[in-house]
Amino acid sequence: MGVLGQIMQQTWLDGSIDWNLFWAQPRKQCDVYAKCGAFGVCDEANATCNCLSGYKPRSDREWISNDYSSGCVRERNLQCDAVTDDKDSLWINSIMTLPASQDTNITVGEASQCRSARFNNCSCTAYTYDGSRTCSIWTGDLFNLQQLGNNETERTIFVKRGSEAQNKAKKVMMQKAIVSSIIAFMVLLIGSFSYIYYRRKTAKRADRSKGNQGAHISHWHKVEGEAKVLMNENSDEAIDVPYFPLETILAATNNFSNANKLGQGGFGPVYKGTFPGEKEIAVKTLSSHSGQGIDEFKNEVTLIAKLQHRNLVRLLGYCINAMEHILLYEYMPNKSLDIFIFDGTLCQLLDWNKRYDIILGIARGLAYLHHDSRLRIIHRDFKTSNILLDEEMNPKISDFGLARIVEGKITEANTKKIMGTYGYMSPEYALDGSFSIKSDVFSFGVVVLETISGRRNTGFYQSENALNLLGYAWKLWTEEEEIQLIEKSLLESCNRSEVIKCINVALLCVQEDPNDRPNMSDVILMLGGEGISLPQPSRPAFVIRKHTTSTSSSSSKQYIVSNNQVTITVEEGR
Repeated sequence: MGVLGQIMQQTWLDGSIDWNLFWAQPRKQCDVYAKCGAFGVCDEANATCNCLSGYKPRSDREWISNDYSSGCVRERNLQCDAVTDDKDSLWINSIMTLPASQDTNITVGEASQCRSARFNNCSCTAYTYDGSRTCSIWTGDLFNLQQLGNNETERTIFVKRGSEAQNKAKKVMMQKAIVSSIIAFMVLLIGSFSYIYYRRKTAKRADRSKGNQGAHISHWHKVEGEAKVLMNENSDEAIDVPYFPLETILAATNNFSNANKLGQGGFGPVYKGTFPGEKEIAVKTLSSHSGQGIDEFKNEVTLIAKLQHRNLVRLLGYCINAMEHILLYEYMPNKSLDIFIFDGTLCQLLDWNKRYDIILGIARGLAYLHHDSRLRIIHRDFKTSNILLDEEMNPKISDFGLARIVEGKITEANTKKIMGTYGYMSPEYALDGSFSIKSDVFSFGVVVLETISGRRNTGFYQSENALNLLGYAWKLWTEEEEIQLIEKSLLESCNRSEVIKCINVALLCVQEDPNDRPNMSDVILMLGGEGISLPQPSRPAFVIRKHTTSTSSSSSKQYIVSNNQVTITVEEGR
């Protein structure tokens, strides 16, 4: 058998030294079964194979090497989902031999009935009608198709090629895909250009904003009859909070209306403001007409921006121009501690547990400033009006206008400009301008005694001895009657051991010698510890009215501060 599928008998010719074909079956190569594979048409004249119209070689590589056995496949799939409509196009040919052995012969009346029979059989691949009521139907692959000569004819055969509608649908889908891709590309292109334009515009705006903000950082305005620009030549500190234009703040505070006014701070009024989104803020203003506080304003911005603690008020932003210097803080709905403890009605809203929590909170805040923050900070103006309360009465220390940073392990410094609030100032600061973290400890002790008693240190005098609150507390301590110091509204709710512990710690904090006062970290341990034996306090520094100094003991040591007309004196304790 030859490689072409023919059985051959050959004889050897000595003369030509070659094999001579004597007999072959089948005689023609196109008669070899499935020579051109499924749906392949054999062309004897050209000794080649071709695919039916609408078909393509199953393997181009094999056909190129003249191996046609793999045959052909349809270029389009058949549609078999609806047999009532001719969705498959037919290839009509009458110059080709019929395929090998049809599957079914049926008797019909006319050619149209043969066509209908094809519809009822989805597996039908070809059919032919002989004109005498016989319809031949082929299913599956078609084999042994041969191309006839020009003068030869055969019955017309109808071969399924696949759905034109499906081909059109594919073309439509492809067109849609191409159009969609073009649209997506255009959108992406336009979006990219828009983004680049937006970024460039934003960058230019940011450059202008940085230029403006840089000017605000490096120039601080001071008004002395007229606005002047004070260059910040000796400082390169950056401010870590945003700058807000005055127009934004005016809108938030309704042009600083009296209805929005919360109170009066040390350097100007404080207003409530509302930003878009119902964000409430506290706006602290420093009017240029006051002629004071510009250095304190700058100090507060650069300092508090670097601090973060739950018991420190949070700075949200600032504004500065020729007329106004403004700080924006988180809003504290319950205002300050002094409003509650010094009011005969509001004081009842703070029971002992809440006051004890406030004392612990402000102790933690001061300890953070002195020991735990990345800067060692002395507040220098610690008092009840600078302790703000949030909606849950949690305390937050505020007003850092007078605060000072000390480097490294240094805990004290000196100043020629003494500023603060008398009644809370330590004697060494009020007299000599010497301040340290122990100055804040002294102020803390005063605040604790005021919180317990509901009385101010300044303005409280026992008629017979003309003592201030510190002197009165010391007198009760020496007489072991310290429980009488507590405010009457707290007598039922208080824990007496906690009250005595707080008074003991407060008196330790207000001792005259700064070296005898504890650090705030020790204060927290003493306040929070159970069963800790506390040291006994020594004599605090007392302040009495100047007109009573003539009756003071000759052994008392007296200091007079002329600008406040007070005398700081020391009295014997127990």
